[in-house]
Amino acid sequence: MTESFLFLLGSARPGGNTEALARLAADGLAAEVKQKWVRLAELPLAPFHDLRHEGAGAYPEPTGNERELLDATLAATDLVIASPLYWYTVSTSVKLYLDYWTAWLRVPGVDFRERMRGKTLWAVTAHTADDPSQVDPLLGTLRLTAEYLGMRWGGELLAYGNRPDEALAGDGVRTAAQQLFAERA
Repeated sequence: MTESFLFLLGSARPGGNTEALARLAADGLAAEVKQKWVRLAELPLAPFHDLRHEGAGAYPEPTGNERELLDATLAATDLVIASPLYWYTVSTSVKLYLDYWTAWLRVPGVDFRERMRGKTLWAVTAHTADDPSQVDPLLGTLRLTAEYLGMRWGGELLAYGNRPDEALAGDGVRTAAQQLFAERA
């Protein structure tokens, strides 16, 4: 299977530090690796409504932006969550996207869990934490999500960045970005 990376941009601001980090890391991918870039703010989802305990607990067939995100998710071999650290976790758009995974697990015929098994999940984030351990809740959310679905954890790229382009200026950031995907198993 040809490798296919889905970059899910979860920043509220286009072209910010997190996106710059993700694009720098993507430069390290081989030319034959497919890349799809999705800015979650441009494919808005309705507030998530949990139907697990209503009726049969099944969700309807996705349509519109939800369908587009589901199809892109299932088509990828690798998913890169590029989210700034917002209040110690992923951005609202990324959290909403992950909430929809709850529905996709229950859409008849999608076989979401089985089709996600074996894919690789990655994290890219710019943060303003003085203590890098403050990024742990974000990473924990994504690692546990990967574990729950039988996905591999690929790794993370973290950099301090508050002002525009500040994340790319950090010591060793460019090297770490260029090596992120090269080190995948």
